[in-house]
Amino acid sequence: MFSAIDLFAGCGGLSEGLRQSGFKVTAAVEINEDAARTYKFNHPDTILFTEDIRMLKTNEVKKIIGNKTLHLLAGCPPCQGFSTMRSLNRGPHVEDPRNDLITEFLRFVKGLRPFTIMMENVPAIIHYPLFKQVSDELSGLGYYIDFRVVNVADYGVPQRRKRFVMLGSRLGPIEVARGNGTKCTVRDAIGSLESVDKTSDPIHKIYPKHSPKVMDIIRRIPKNGGSRKDLPDEYILNCHKRVGIGFNDVYGRLKWDDVSSTITGGCLNPSKGRFLHPEEDRCITAREAALLQTFPRDYKFPEDIAKTALALMIGNALPPLFSKIQSAQIYKHLSSNLTILV
Repeated sequence: MFSAIDLFAGCGGLSEGLRQSGFKVTAAVEINEDAARTYKFNHPDTILFTEDIRMLKTNEVKKIIGNKTLHLLAGCPPCQGFSTMRSLNRGPHVEDPRNDLITEFLRFVKGLRPFTIMMENVPAIIHYPLFKQVSDELSGLGYYIDFRVVNVADYGVPQRRKRFVMLGSRLGPIEVARGNGTKCTVRDAIGSLESVDKTSDPIHKIYPKHSPKVMDIIRRIPKNGGSRKDLPDEYILNCHKRVGIGFNDVYGRLKWDDVSSTITGGCLNPSKGRFLHPEEDRCITAREAALLQTFPRDYKFPEDIAKTALALMIGNALPPLFSKIQSAQIYKHLSSNLTILV
């Protein structure tokens, strides 16, 4: 079995995909307490470092793999400050200290010298000067690099979500896996779920409750894809009447037979995007959001944290199915280029 380490692990979306494709995730790093708890629930055999990665010495992680060569180093360095949403109306990008965390990924590549690497991020990172510097240094270390921006919906994930992904190998050329043409819809992902009133799944019971005024608005949104644009003028909130305002998907319903909109950190708040259930007069639940992210039905999440924290954790995750497809590409590459599995 090939070994992998997951940096910036979050609640485990990347690791779950690695596991499903056959990798043994020997170690992971995650500083956020809620995300780390969730990771431990679902990946108890992985050694988890819960400190600031900037303070973590590569030698501490290297002790886990000993004198063996690491097969894959993977990670999703937080770069929300450089995302399209954060930079909207504020110039080309937002100066955010998290943007520099990609240099920590590079530091661990230098320290661990894995056979292969995988990094996922927001599409706008391609235009970030520091990314070019990191990419050039990786090439200088002997890694063949391929990167591109893709839509995870092309890989069977039931949501539109554009992501940057980079694969690299010092064993030879490697390419980012292409989409498989499979389309998974909202109905495929959540259509068979039991009612929130009858479920025994506590995560499926987590969704926001609203004031009578907001509930009256939600009930008037047409089923299966309607939005606030379909409301009579008297039901449109004043904050949505301003000329030129964006975010037209707020208070919108998902469509059964299409992919969902991007599951973001605001996925449990219909004022943050198109997160209303296709038929029922409510926002999607935390379990539905997780399924639209392709987490397994039995993936464990903490029940005792704020809905905002839970939504952020789910929305920030890399969809496990997308991780599985990309890491399966790496697994095949390793199998073809290594004669002995170590």
